Amino acid sequence: MILDTAPIRAFLDDSHVALAERAAELATRLIAPLREPADDAAARRQARDFLEKLGAAGWLQPIADQDWRACCLIREALGAASPLADAVFALQALGTVPILLSANDAMRKRWINPAIKGQAMAAFAMTEPDAGSDVASLGTTAQPDGDEYVLSGTKTFISNAGIADFYTVFASTDPTKRDKGIACFVVPADTPGVRFVRPLLLSSPHPLGEIAFERARIPGSCRLDAEGEGFKLGLATLDRVRATVGAAACGMATRALEEALAHARSRRQFGKPLAEFQLIQEKLARMAIDLTAARLLVYRAAWEKDRGAPRVTLEAAMAKAFATEAAQRIVDDAVQILGGRGVLADHPVDRLYRSVRALRIYEGTTEIQHLIIAGQLVKGGDHPS
Repeated sequence: MILDTAPIRAFLDDSHVALAERAAELATRLIAPLREPADDAAARRQARDFLEKLGAAGWLQPIADQDWRACCLIREALGAASPLADAVFALQALGTVPILLSANDAMRKRWINPAIKGQAMAAFAMTEPDAGSDVASLGTTAQPDGDEYVLSGTKTFISNAGIADFYTVFASTDPTKRDKGIACFVVPADTPGVRFVRPLLLSSPHPLGEIAFERARIPGSCRLDAEGEGFKLGLATLDRVRATVGAAACGMATRALEEALAHARSRRQFGKPLAEFQLIQEKLARMAIDLTAARLLVYRAAWEKDRGAPRVTLEAAMAKAFATEAAQRIVDDAVQILGGRGVLADHPVDRLYRSVRALRIYEGTTEIQHLIIAGQLVKGGDHPS
C-alpha cells in the first residue's frame, strides 16, 4: 500500500509526507501479512502484540505530541493493513488524551510514558447498557468518601476490556446534575472491585467486552477533571480523536479500492477485463471520488486542530460522518466487483466489510454527527466552508 499524499498535500508539512511513507512501509511489511485472529482469545493476544510493536517503533508518539495529522496518517496506514492494529492505536489515543489534557501531573507521570512506549494498554470506558449517545445519563457513580471515591456500575462495548492496564472512566458524582455531575478518573485494571464481566464477540475479532465496578475504591488523585468539568473533558477528547476515525475509514477504503481495481484489471469476463465494462468503471470512479473527498475532510479537520484551533467540533464531525459512510460504500462496491471472492473469509475485502461497519457507530454515530453539525450551524458558532 502507498499513502498518496498528493491530494492532501496542502494540509501536510514536509515531516508528514516523510511519515506517510514510513507508516505505509511499516504497515505493509510488518502488519498486513499477519493473518486475522481466529477467535476472541487470539485477538486479545494479537492486540497486545500490536501495542508492543507500535510502541517500540515509536508510532504512538504522535498521540503524546498531539500531532493529529500524524495520527491520521498512521491510522490510515494501519486501517488498510489491519483493522485490529488500527483499533489498538485508537484506544491508546482515547485512553491517554484525557490524561494529557488534564492538570493532573501525577497521572501523566504514572501512565503517559508507559502507554506511549506500548508497555501499558489503555481503554476508554464511557458507554453503558443504558447510556450510549446520551452520555449525560450515565448510571455509573463515583461516590466521594473522604480522600477516595467509590465506583459502582457497569460499562459495556468497551474495547480492550479485560486486557487493558488502565481504564479512563467516566462516572457521575451527582446524578441530579447530569452532565455537570460527570467526572473522569484513571482506574488501574488491578483495582479491587474492577471486574471483567464478559467478552462481547464481533464478526471481525476485536477485544470488546463489559466491565463492572463493584464498590471499587480509588484515590482522589486518580480524578482528572476539575469539579463539573468531566463531561467537557470527554467532549474535548472526542473533538481531537474523532477525525482520526475518518482516517482509519479512509485507510480501509483505500485498501478496498486497491483490491477492487487489481481484480477489475485482471479478471476477464465475456472476453475482456472487467475494468473495460462501463458499469465497473462507474463504480471505480465513484469510489475514488468518495475517497478523495473523505481524505480532504479528514485532513482539513486535523490541520485546523494542529494549527491551534480551540475547537474543531464541526470539522471533526463532518470528517467522521462523511468518511465512515463513504468507506462503507466503497468497501461494499469492492465486494460487488470481486464477486464471490469478496465474501470469502480469508480475503482482505471480506475482513474490511466486517470491520468498516463499526466505524459508523463508535465515537458518535453518523446520526449524532449530523446533529452536531446542524447544531453548530444553527447557533452560528462555525461555518461549513
